[in-house]
Amino acid sequence: MRTYTYRRLLLALLRNYLIGSAIAVLGVGSVLIYSTLRATSREMSVMLVILGVSLLVMIVAELTVFARQMRPVRTVFLKHSPALDEIKEAYIRLHRLPVLAVRRIFGPHLFGMVLPAVALAVGAIRMGMLEISYFDLTLAVLGALLVACMHAMIEFFLTAYSIRPALRHSHDLALRLHGAEVSLDGKVLFSIRKKFQWSAFLIGAFPLFLYYLTVQLRLVREDTSLLKDYWNWDAAIILLGILFASLGAWLLSRDIEHPIGQIHKVMGEVRAGNLAIYAPDLYPDEFSRLVAGFNHMVEGLRERDRINHELISGYFAALAAALDARDAYTAGHSERVAGYSVRIGSLAGFSEHDLEELRKTALLHDIGKIGISDTVLLKEGRLTDDEFAQIQMHPALGERILRQIEPQSLMAPFLPGVRSHHERFDGRGYPDGLKGLDIPLFGRVIAIADAYDAMTSDRPYRKGMSAEKALSILKEGRGAQWDPHFATLFIGWLEEGGPDKSAGAERTREHAG
Repeated sequence: MRTYTYRRLLLALLRNYLIGSAIAVLGVGSVLIYSTLRATSREMSVMLVILGVSLLVMIVAELTVFARQMRPVRTVFLKHSPALDEIKEAYIRLHRLPVLAVRRIFGPHLFGMVLPAVALAVGAIRMGMLEISYFDLTLAVLGALLVACMHAMIEFFLTAYSIRPALRHSHDLALRLHGAEVSLDGKVLFSIRKKFQWSAFLIGAFPLFLYYLTVQLRLVREDTSLLKDYWNWDAAIILLGILFASLGAWLLSRDIEHPIGQIHKVMGEVRAGNLAIYAPDLYPDEFSRLVAGFNHMVEGLRERDRINHELISGYFAALAAALDARDAYTAGHSERVAGYSVRIGSLAGFSEHDLEELRKTALLHDIGKIGISDTVLLKEGRLTDDEFAQIQMHPALGERILRQIEPQSLMAPFLPGVRSHHERFDGRGYPDGLKGLDIPLFGRVIAIADAYDAMTSDRPYRKGMSAEKALSILKEGRGAQWDPHFATLFIGWLEEGGPDKSAGAERTREHAG
């Protein structure tokens, strides 16, 4: 299959070369030679010999360069088990073949033809075998350059189309042999601006140059007295034509490049996680379809993200509810701790993203208690030292439990807070004895919320203390047990009304709605 694909590629490239050569040589060369030049049969024979020798040199030079250009591709398509790096190199080389075809035409193709032809023609003129002027020879070189331009443009676009089956095969080959994808990853090998500018310029300026060369040859052959008058207007027309072609090429490339740039910019926002963005619908052509399709895709991503968010939030709430259900006396503890934690984070100026991660971390902060036996966890009396040591294991155990959930990247932001919510600011906490700002941010916040709810909640062996008493303990412990900054924020909120104030504000919003 690979050999077949490679042969098809070679045949396609050969076909492109012959098509480009035929159109350029027959379309341009016939006009320059048969419509302008007049030569005897003897001179035509000499020119055919010169042309034959030049073609032979050109073919040898071009085949040598072509073989070097195709070497990475040939290695991959003819080798039994190519390495991934070899496939990547071939993939990139395939993408570069259109540009390499242009370089080949302006390199060994053009110079391999022109240099021997000029050298042989000069020798034939000096030997009296050709009766043409050096001015005619100069025009012939310019004609060859014009032919090369036309040939290069045609082969560029034909090659860009012909390489696509080989590119797909290379991509599938990398997946099949190495389980990896090959791509350009957004790398631009040749810009669309240059492609359209040069194409539009050649399309606009080509007829002018062709007309200029043919008229020059005709005037030289017919009446040299017309040359002076001809140059008076011809130079201006050629210059205006080139300027117009250049302006048209710039406008065309700009018109194509702008919507692509806009969509690429919006794609960058989407990759960064901004799903609230839209691509502006500013274009009346086919780009309008592309913009509409892109926006529909973003809408789908936004809806999927909303559903995923709800599923994940429900998943976290279910885990917290399952944990709280083990102990009727602590039912709702995780939800309350999450609410207090979010309040502290809001007062501290956390971003919406950080507040959401803090809420989920707080919901799961005691998940490690699932691994603690009921006899210890639900014991109504005072715990022994061994039993308390078991309780102290729950932060680290919670971290280990969350590490087992896939994908691990989803749980990674919550692990530090779950493990560290019983650390103390003075370094006397557990499980790691962290101190001060070495304690993870979420752990310092949750520690305050967890302690307040634990103090104010009823237990089988004691009744929850009053909010005033808990507030007094928080004040005494800030800077020692708890982060002083976050503790001060939470204390201030409690003194201003705390949960009662928040609940009243919520009821007011619901009533207004």
